[in-house]
Amino acid sequence: MAIIKEFKEFAMRGNVVDLAVGVIIGAAFGKIVSSLVNDIIMPPIGYLLGGIDFSNKKITLVEADAAKKVAEVAIRYGTFINSIIDFLIVAFCIFLVIKGINSVKKKEEEAPAAAPAPSNEEVLLTEIRDLLAKGK
Repeated sequence: MAIIKEFKEFAMRGNVVDLAVGVIIGAAFGKIVSSLVNDIIMPPIGYLLGGIDFSNKKITLVEADAAKKVAEVAIRYGTFINSIIDFLIVAFCIFLVIKGINSVKKKEEEAPAAAPAPSNEEVLLTEIRDLLAKGK
């Protein structure tokens, strides 16, 4: 029972819950980026390169043969290219988000704190000093 209690305390810590939320959102964001790459970015690139569809690009090592029940063995470099583009887009988006967060933090740090109002004693001493200066 002690292990279950320790696990429950561990799992319910703020950092673990935040990490879980980040992983779930990251997975959803990954699907969006994959769709962006596969459905929006790669078709025009393929068209500009003469109708190339990267997702179907491969080097076949062993042809499939249904009669001999041999599955195809291939190096799918097109899928790898798509994955690299996915990574670059995700990395760039994260870079922009972090850059934005850092600029907001920098602005908060640069904002000078207002000088504290002088205490009653300081105000009175300043008035006395000014009166003495006039009297000379």
